Amino acid sequence: MKLIVNKNSTLLEYLEENLDMPRRKIKEYLKYGSIYVNQVKTTKYDYPLIKNSIIFIDTKAKIKSILPFPIIYEDKNIIVVNKPSNLLTIATSKEKEETVYHLVSSYLKSTRQHTKLFIVHRLDKDTSGVLLMAKNEYTKNLYQKDWNQNVKRKYIAIVHGKPKKKEDRLVHFLKETKTNLVYITRDGKESITNYKVIRSTRNYSELEIDIETGRKNQIRVQLAHINHPIVGDKKYGNQDQEKRLYLHAKSLVIYHRQEKKYHTYVAEVPREFSYLLKNN
Repeated sequence: MKLIVNKNSTLLEYLEENLDMPRRKIKEYLKYGSIYVNQVKTTKYDYPLIKNSIIFIDTKAKIKSILPFPIIYEDKNIIVVNKPSNLLTIATSKEKEETVYHLVSSYLKSTRQHTKLFIVHRLDKDTSGVLLMAKNEYTKNLYQKDWNQNVKRKYIAIVHGKPKKKEDRLVHFLKETKTNLVYITRDGKESITNYKVIRSTRNYSELEIDIETGRKNQIRVQLAHINHPIVGDKKYGNQDQEKRLYLHAKSLVIYHRQEKKYHTYVAEVPREFSYLLKNN
């Protein structure tokens, strides 16, 4: 497909205006290098276009999606990935495409796995680590049944300061405001977080955490409540200068009802965690 540009513009904007094609499809062609401007391949949405430039779209090229994060495990029923920080698990009213769900769905389609994708559990946008999704509704229901009783989750967090207790079991009751802010109250839902201090430096401590409940933002809120907020937590913590939240879902151990045994999935802790501790 070839187009001759009739006005100055930017690439994605121009293609949206002049093609009878969904925005999602145009972005896929850009992402996977199927669009050329004056015979030069470009993937930039804001690539500047000058009048009379020639755009060529290789619509016959096979677009094979490559996930921008590691696959930890995959079989015919599930896919487990290492979710990066600053990426939504599922869509919101403001963001539909830059999500784990959308990216994994595109990957499955590109590898000819014409299957639906089902969310089994979620991670906060700012939290990285192990995320499990199902490829059919039966498997989703199988894992979600008695989820908190059949799964063990371990997290690694770096917090401000040094907790007085080397390990503790935090029990609080949480509610959420209309603006999506979670807070501690007397009549909320019970939330239980266990932590153990692995090591401390001058300014920070590294904690190993497991949770007995899966409330929204519970680890972040409870640690902030005991005056040891997670480093990089702009929502509940200190206004530090770190660009990411230092909370990582390290492992997921889940009981498989049919096989009657536990499966363990592990996501390597990001290097920036060790770097932060080494330099502070």
